[in-house]
Amino acid sequence: MPDKVTAIASGRILPARQVLVRQPPTSFYSKAGRGLWNIAWFLLYRPSPRPLHGWRRMLLRSFGAKIGRGAKPYPSAVIWAPWNLVMGEHSTLGDAVDCYCVARVEIGDHASVSQRAYLCAASRDVDDPDHPLMTAPIVIERRSWVAAEAYVGPGVTVRQGGVVAARAVVVRDVESWSVVGGNPAKLIRKRQRREG
Repeated sequence: MPDKVTAIASGRILPARQVLVRQPPTSFYSKAGRGLWNIAWFLLYRPSPRPLHGWRRMLLRSFGAKIGRGAKPYPSAVIWAPWNLVMGEHSTLGDAVDCYCVARVEIGDHASVSQRAYLCAASRDVDDPDHPLMTAPIVIERRSWVAAEAYVGPGVTVRQGGVVAARAVVVRDVESWSVVGGNPAKLIRKRQRREG
């Protein structure tokens, strides 16, 4: 397994919230890669039967994703640029998740992103009249859970064991072993820490 996946999945401590940076113009190679990936997603990834996670792991890896052993990317998950995706061991990218990984999106070991969640690693600079694309990575650390239909914005880290409640809107980091919910998300309670 690649070293980077191991580093992410091991629960390493990351710096404070990532800063949005202006995205350079999209290169020809990036556009071509996205075009090829869209064809592969439509013809090979999306129609694959639900239990064939190994097939989808292989497809994602062939497009540059770093995917750990036992990861479960579901067939209806939409992945914008697989080369910006890291999934740790036994992590899950659930049904109809929209993984807008214009910047890097990292999902740690045993972390789950549930159905119809939206991981959005990009925004626009609303103070600039041209509204340029701004990006920042998203990190979902090990043993964290992003529940159904939640939104996780650019630059957010959900620290180890953090829980984002269903339909929450998260625009700031989530502390370890905390449960957040609402719009914008606020602390609901601390979670009992149980390793196992």
